[in-house]
This record gives sequence, structure tokens and C-alpha cells, in this order.
Amino acid sequence: MVQLTDKSSSHTEIATWEAELANQSPQEILRHALKQFDNIAVSFSGAEDVVLIDMACQIKKDVRVFTLDTGRLHPETYQFIDRVRQHYNIKLDIVFPDSAQVEALVNDKGLFSFYQDGHKECCGIRKVRPLRRHLSTLEAWITGQRQDQNPSTRASVPIVQVDTAFSSEERQLIKFNPLANWTSAEVWQYIHTYEVPYNALHEKGFVSIGCEPCTRPILPHQQEREGRWWWEIAVDKECGLHATNLAANAHQ
Repeated sequence: MVQLTDKSSSHTEIATWEAELANQSPQEILRHALKQFDNIAVSFSGAEDVVLIDMACQIKKDVRVFTLDTGRLHPETYQFIDRVRQHYNIKLDIVFPDSAQVEALVNDKGLFSFYQDGHKECCGIRKVRPLRRHLSTLEAWITGQRQDQNPSTRASVPIVQVDTAFSSEERQLIKFNPLANWTSAEVWQYIHTYEVPYNALHEKGFVSIGCEPCTRPILPHQQEREGRWWWEIAVDKECGLHATNLAANAHQ
């Protein structure tokens, strides 16, 4: 298995992988990722991620999967999480925020402070910090990001990258995005063809699904991320889980 600890060598290796995998199928990208790293996991929240779980389980039966429970998810999402666990018979690690930090935020600002001062503080406590804690135990992770999800922040999502947002001085974290070049239509064609489980909220007009107070259905011709944090401007449609997107966008 690859050990990428030196920054210069890791970036060179990743550039080589990116070139080799650029025109490969998501299955081949997953096969490469799972071959290179033992300590790797699929991040699961939405439809794209279950497509990846479905593909990955055909490559490696004991593939690791984790999801974030912010404490503010829709009832349908909690049902969806458990349905995926049972459908694929996988051990699904559910990662929770620090209860003391959540308690302090709610007691100080109430349950809906994000409508007044933006979603970053709440997302930082409920999502980013728990994710950072979990990713510190991994060498690499796999996400369902696609370039067409948000032209403001995801248009340049690569197949593979060094995750500079969650790497540390001691180690490099590698991030694979096997569906980067897929469209929403391709994701849903796969779901329907292979009878992959999906969140019941998709049948109610929800496309990109996050926490219940911060997610709503979208209108025809809207970008799918426009249903997230709708009271904020388009460039803010990220919670911090994929902070490298914002950094890349700032340099364009």
C-alpha cells in the first residue's frame, strides 16, 4: 500500500494518478483507490455516495463507509441511512459532533442562528470538526462530488487530489472523487438500473439534501445546490467539508 507522507512526492504521485484516471470509469477509479490504500473509507450522505457504495461493494466486500449525523437531519434521511446499512450489509460508522460544543452554540444563540449570521459556525461544529476528527484516522477518503453540482465551487473537482483542508504536517490525506465527470442524469440512470436505495426526499423535489432547516426543494432549471442555504449567495453553498473547492475557486 502507498504511504504518501512527503508533500512533494505525494503531489507528484497524485498528478500521475490524475492523468492515468482522467478517462477511466468510476469503477476503475474506485478499484485503483481501494488497491492503493487499506485505510480508506467512502463518505456517505447522498445519492451519489450510495452509487459509490454499490460499486465499491462489488470490488471489496468489507469496504469502510462513514456518515455524519449532525442531529438536524430529516426523518427520511435517518431512515435512508439505516436502509443503506441493511441493503449492503455493511458496518456503517456514524460520526457525531461534540455534544458540549453543540450545547454551547444552541444555549448561546438558539436553534436557528444560521438564518441571521450564516451557516458556517453551525456547520463547523456539527459537520467540519467531526469530519476532521474522523479523517484524522484515515489515509484517504472517497466522495461523491461531481463537477456539475455547483459551477461556483465544484466545476474543477478533480478525480484525485491531496486534501489540503484536512491534511496535517504529519501526513497527507488523499481524496478520490470517482464521479467528478458524471452528470446527475448518469447517477440516476445507475440508481434506477441497479435498484440502488435512495432518499425518499428526492421524490418530493429535494436534490441536494443536508440538514432539515437548511435544505428545501429546488425549482426547475435551478442548480441542485441552490436548495442548500437558500438565504445566502451562491458562492457560499459549501459547508466546509470540501473546503478545497473554495480555495481552488478563489484562485481561478
